Formats: sequence, structure tokens, C-alpha cells
Amino acid sequence: MAYQLMTARSRDEAHRAATPLELFFDLCFVVAVAQAGKQLVHALAEDHVGDGITGYLFVFFGVWWAWMNFTWFASAYDTDDVPYRVATLVQISGVLVYAAGIPRAFNDNDWTVAVIGYVIMRLALTVQWLRAAAGETGPGRRCALTYAVGVMICQVGWVALLAAPEGSRRWLFLVLVVAELSVPVVAERSHQTPWHAHHIAERYGLFTIIVLGETIAAATVAVQSALDEHEALSELLPIAAGGLLLVFAAWWIYFAVPVHERLTSNRESIPWGYGHFVILGAAAAIGAGIEVAVEHAVGKAHVSTVAANAAVTVPMGLFLLTVWLLHSRHFKQGPAQQAVLPVCAAAVLLCTFTGTYAVLWAGLVAAAAVAVGVLLVEHRTGQPAV
Repeated sequence: MAYQLMTARSRDEAHRAATPLELFFDLCFVVAVAQAGKQLVHALAEDHVGDGITGYLFVFFGVWWAWMNFTWFASAYDTDDVPYRVATLVQISGVLVYAAGIPRAFNDNDWTVAVIGYVIMRLALTVQWLRAAAGETGPGRRCALTYAVGVMICQVGWVALLAAPEGSRRWLFLVLVVAELSVPVVAERSHQTPWHAHHIAERYGLFTIIVLGETIAAATVAVQSALDEHEALSELLPIAAGGLLLVFAAWWIYFAVPVHERLTSNRESIPWGYGHFVILGAAAAIGAGIEVAVEHAVGKAHVSTVAANAAVTVPMGLFLLTVWLLHSRHFKQGPAQQAVLPVCAAAVLLCTFTGTYAVLWAGLVAAAAVAVGVLLVEHRTGQPAV
């Protein structure tokens, strides 16, 4: 149908799955993730650690928040008609503009292009919320209108940020981040949008897969470039092997539990959804860290061995600990199962100080954690773990 009234979908809808448009949306958004990771690599390799991490967190927020807002909206109101598709494609256009502005925002604190792209994405979502309000009544209508007004107010703030003195922009950025994070909390305080738990879990899982895939792609390019220029195979093989083990373990651990069973209300879902800023940001940063480790191995990075190792082990440790905190711990039984991921995160961090083979050691530790987790499940249930 070319156009239909936008009404809420059922939370109990059977066989709800991600659509081709949502998958296309994710793939386009990962372009901006790749840009953020690329800038992080350059900053860390030049030993600009503080500025690099701060810039990465700032630019990654814009990608993650726009993606997250669309994902929850689509779970509740996706009509897949022409206006909905056009608005979604406009959001994709906005993230491409945002991605083009990431280098300037990261390196020069010039947010002009990035803000333009971000505002394009958010205005398109505002139109979607207004359309949802037109199809709702009562509390549902008030909730949708609150979303629309809240998003618009935040966009005025982002535009005003461009006129602020350069030295105050980062502090004002944090104020606007708090404002953005507050909009869903305020809008849904008396009415919960009808998002679909299984669909949300699938959407987050798919985006995590795409980010981990980007991590492998970035690491592969780094290794290939190093081989073409230096042919340092003995130094690169341990990094490549360890990096693969880390990514494989990250995938296995993330999907080890049926998290949709826990997403029953906003009480659980909002912290879980917001916490994915760390999970997704860390997943993308693992790839950047592997690139830094490769550059250090061939003498192109101006950092110490410990710093190059930390570029990999710190984001992996954060990933493991946050996955455990957000959902794995709710499905683990007994102290042994509960301890696997926190102990693994600590062990991965300790690998930072193991010299030139740190990435390989970290990968082996993560793989061992997966094996121990599988054995513990089989021992407790008497059934093969899946």
C-alpha cells in the first residue's frame, strides 16, 4: 500500500523479524562507525590517547543514538509504506553526511557537517513521530508528541552548539547528550511504546554482527597493508590470529543467552538499550585497536608496546564486562558460571603486559572463556550447549 494510517503494532506479533529496509539501514550506518574507528586509529597511533578517546566517544554517540532511536520506533510503528520508506532513506542520507563530517569533528572540533547530517536524521524521525501521533489517541498520542517535541528541542540545541565558543563546545555537547537521553525517559513515563522484544533483540544483535564484521574488515586491511609494505609476517600472524579469536569469542558470548526473554518492560529495556553504547563502541574499537597493534608491529605507531596492546585489550575487556552486566548474568546459574566473563575480562586486561604476543594471548583467553562457559552449561544441564 502506498500510504496507510500509522498505528501501533502488536507486542505479541508472531514471527516478527528485521526487514530488508532495516538491514540496509544498518549497513549504511556502519559507514559512520568505520569513519569513527579510522580516526581513533590515527589518534592512538600518534599517542594522542585522551583526545582520541574523547573524540571517538563523541562522534560514536551521534551514530549510535540515531540508530537506536530509529530501531525502537520501527519496532513499534513500522508500516513499510511509501512515506515510511522515504523517511527512512532520508535518515540514511543524513548518516552519510554525518560520516563525511566525522574527520573535521574529530580532528578540528568543527561539528558543522556532522551536525547537519545529524539534524537531517533527527528531523526525519520527528516526522515519523508526528505521523504516529496522528494515528494514535490518548496516552499513545501524548507519548508520540512528546517524542517529536523533545527531539526538535534537542536539534535546536545542536544547531546552537555551532555558534558556541570553540572551547565550550565539548561541555555543551555533554549537556545535549543528557538532553537526548532524557527524551525517551520523559516520553514513556506514563505510556510505553509497543516495541517488540524479540524484534529489538534481533535488531541489536544484527547491528552487533555488522560492527564486528567491520572490525574484521578493518583489521584485514591493516594486515594486508603492513604485509605489502614490510612483509613482517612473523610479527603480524600472532596479531591476526589473536584478533580473529577475540572477534569470534565476542560473537559467541554476545549470542549465548536469549536476551529477548528479559526485555519485558522499559525498566529492563532502557538500561539494556543505553548500555549498548559501550558494547557497540567497544566492538568497533577492538578493530581500531588491532590496527594500532599492526602499525606498532611494523614500526609505524609512535606508542609503547603496552599502549598498543591496551588499544586491543581495554575495549575487549569493556565488551566482556558490559555484556555480562547487561544480560548474560541474568541467565547464569551458580558462582562458577557468573564468574566466567568478569574473570575473562580481568585476564584479557592483564594480557596488556605480556609483550609482543599480547593480542594472541588475549584471544586465547577469550577462546578459553567460551570453552569453559560451554562446559559449565553442559555439566549443569546434561545437554550439549548451543
